[in-house]
Amino acid sequence: MAQVTLDGINKVYPNGFQAVTDLSLEIEDGEFLVLVGPSGCGKSTALRMIAGLEEISGGELRIGDNVVNDMEPKDRDIAMVFQNYALYPHMSVYDNIGFALKLAKVPKDEMDERIREASRVLELDPILDRKPGQLSGGQRQRVAMGRAIVRQPAAFLMDEPLSNLDAKLRVQMRAEIAGIQRELGVTTFYVTHDQVEAMTMGDRVAVIKDGVLQQVDRPQTLYDHPRNVFVGAFIGSPSMNLFESQLELGDGGGALRMGSTSLRLSDAVIDARPGLREHAGGMVIVGIRPEDLNDAALEADYDDDHVITTDVTLIEALGSEIMVHFELDATPVDSGDPDAEAVSTGATPAVGRFDPRSQVKIGETIKVAVDVDRMHFFDPETRLAMDARKD
Repeated sequence: MAQVTLDGINKVYPNGFQAVTDLSLEIEDGEFLVLVGPSGCGKSTALRMIAGLEEISGGELRIGDNVVNDMEPKDRDIAMVFQNYALYPHMSVYDNIGFALKLAKVPKDEMDERIREASRVLELDPILDRKPGQLSGGQRQRVAMGRAIVRQPAAFLMDEPLSNLDAKLRVQMRAEIAGIQRELGVTTFYVTHDQVEAMTMGDRVAVIKDGVLQQVDRPQTLYDHPRNVFVGAFIGSPSMNLFESQLELGDGGGALRMGSTSLRLSDAVIDARPGLREHAGGMVIVGIRPEDLNDAALEADYDDDHVITTDVTLIEALGSEIMVHFELDATPVDSGDPDAEAVSTGATPAVGRFDPRSQVKIGETIKVAVDVDRMHFFDPETRLAMDARKD
């Protein structure tokens, strides 16, 4: 096991396209770090540079104490788990797991011991004699994991290994991979475009956009304290609701005007975010998580100054919660995610995560209670957060 360090890593292709820009990350010894971002953001390129499958244009890459920029992939002491499993169809599960050991001329007794231990960890013992064509998608993924485990590498590199599985199996395999990594304690760099996957698996999560690192932190910190608009919108499902708002401050607090909606701000909210005072009389970007919007009819003591009056456009009943969609006549905000739906110039769609006791109906005019204390505020120019937390 070893620490993996990316120090100002760059990747520029011959046509001049810069896929990764000054990427600096430290993956601690034994840590599970997930790199997440939308399609085409440079995350797989970063992984391939660590693996030695892409040439590094600039910066320094270290595995343990060794600078490996010019080292051959086979000499880097890493093991990769691919999206397509890359199993040999004519070999049994046992032989697929042990193939790399056979090439390395590991003694038969030691090879058998390592294969048996990996199959125990991965619960593959009953299918060691089967061929890949006889396996389910989840079983094939575990075999690919086994092939990486037996090598006892300094680090695992995983490139969207669950993207070919169905939704239910992905959830199961997320838990299995995270559990196996904790048991083995191997330094792991995991790439995905799925932010739910990232949040549920990683010790830390690094968010990347257009080849530039946006923020790296523990999952809950990313969610509670996004550094900018992109991270705030990208992390979380459903996504954070974003609106442009006019900020008015005066004695005893202030107000946010989002189209025809006005929400009162207390002195406590403003004092917790000193940057707000610099935008008095101007525009700010407001972010509201879906769980901070609820059916006001279920709130015994809601404040009329903290309510949005709107019409329900769609309801998604999920049993434990209800996703209620509505619109505001506020100016929409582009989150910067190329995979997100394009924002319109008309009404801005929003979604609230309502208590399942709510009786709201499509087309009904309702009052939505807003937890104003938990709103997020961003500078409209820099798009950086005006956060109460001090880093």
